[in-house]
Amino acid sequence: MQPTATNESTRTPPSRSRFARSTLWLTLFLILAAAALARFAHLVRKPFWFDECFSVEIARIDWGNFLHLLWWREANMSLYYVLLRIWLHFGQSEFFIRSLSVVLALATLPAIYWVARLLYDRKVALGATALLAINAYHIRYSQEARSYTLFALLATLSSGFLIAWLRQPTRRNWRGYVLTSSLAVYAHFYALLLLAAHIIALLWTGLPRARADQNEHEHRRHIRRAWIVIGIAVLPVLVFVAKTGAGPIRWIQRPGLLELLRFASDFSNGLPIIYFAACLAALIPLKRKPLAHDGGWEAFRVHFLMICFLFPILLTILLSFARPVFLPRYMIFCLPALLILSAAGLLRVPPKWLGAVLLGGTIILSARMIPYVYEHDFDTERDASGAATNFILDHSQPGDAILFHVANARVPYEFFRSLRAGENTASPKFSGTLGPEIVYPHHAAGLDYHDFTGKPTAEFVRSVAPQHQRIWLMLMNNGTAEKPDPTTVMLNEVLPEYFPKMQRWQLARVEVRLYSRE
Repeated sequence: MQPTATNESTRTPPSRSRFARSTLWLTLFLILAAAALARFAHLVRKPFWFDECFSVEIARIDWGNFLHLLWWREANMSLYYVLLRIWLHFGQSEFFIRSLSVVLALATLPAIYWVARLLYDRKVALGATALLAINAYHIRYSQEARSYTLFALLATLSSGFLIAWLRQPTRRNWRGYVLTSSLAVYAHFYALLLLAAHIIALLWTGLPRARADQNEHEHRRHIRRAWIVIGIAVLPVLVFVAKTGAGPIRWIQRPGLLELLRFASDFSNGLPIIYFAACLAALIPLKRKPLAHDGGWEAFRVHFLMICFLFPILLTILLSFARPVFLPRYMIFCLPALLILSAAGLLRVPPKWLGAVLLGGTIILSARMIPYVYEHDFDTERDASGAATNFILDHSQPGDAILFHVANARVPYEFFRSLRAGENTASPKFSGTLGPEIVYPHHAAGLDYHDFTGKPTAEFVRSVAPQHQRIWLMLMNNGTAEKPDPTTVMLNEVLPEYFPKMQRWQLARVEVRLYSRE
């Protein structure tokens, strides 16, 4: 089945055509409004946690430290950090910081409509857009100051420009594909998996042709050239990955069966069976059409969506048997493909009215998960670094010092201290008088790139301990009480040599201690 251009105005009266367009735009506006309401509602109900604080503090440091930190440690999500630097010039409140992710999330709605419209029709496009608008997983990460919605947006646009170029091989579509694909990699390294999925889809199904007169050989040459240009554009990322290896993601745990089942449920708004059946329904036409390189769009679009959805997930799960690399939230860029495929499958169920009812019912059932998002997280436990910081600031005394068991534990402390101080603690102009004196990590008046990595040594602790009557200790992600990490073991041995009294407060994923001489 070849896609053919149709002129609806030749078949319907102009007044009816205008009414249809007005209805379409009104429906899209209502979907966008509902999506905005769902994402802006309770935007700061959950406290900021370590990852979000990390985003903000990276974006706040001066350009020299910023670029140094990106190159040596935090190149992933670098595009988001740059956008956040700009965004922070207009506001520093928690609501405003998180609203950048909401804006990027809302921009994904017209993007998914565009992609679905290229592949199917207006009904499928509206259905996929509505499913994304009320998808709890997408809403969850729309309310987090991280790169996930930017990643999903650019990944959607990348697939859209590729489809647009295949249908109409213009220079503008080719450039759009190269640009959005390259930017997607700088938004998140896992965008490389999307590009791999694109390559596999085109190699498996062949290049579909929108017109019989299109030159397939010329198309292959242009798409190979696009991938070469993208490879050159993301070369710094590839060098960074080769240089650092899996070090930045060594904290990822190998997923078990229960974690994978939970991911399937979360990704599908708690309706995995419905989404699975919808995907199967979308595959039905392929029973009548071979998988040959026939240039057919009907086969191509289904396989393209299935590969873009499943390949990154299955590959990272398989790789995790050797080295854990699968993390549910890193797979958010696969969500648009699933939703488009599901909308197409549901609307294919005969008769047409039944398909529409099934899609509407799925949307309604999915919406029930939205209140759950405001109270719960999906694949991570939010830490209580904000509560810990406020506790220390409320109970510290003049002359107190504070020590962080690993350098980056200072990052959330600085963020929440900045909220109390009403100014940017990463700035060299920050007075630094709020709270205890920071003894580790401390390399400058404000944060610099040294303060994001490292651990204190026993020699260092012994050099600073005699200078203070009381030292606060903030520990994060330091193992368990039964099996603490080596730094915690060292602190447990060294600090009591100078401070006979110790008080401990345990919060979610954070432990606060106060060592004193009396």
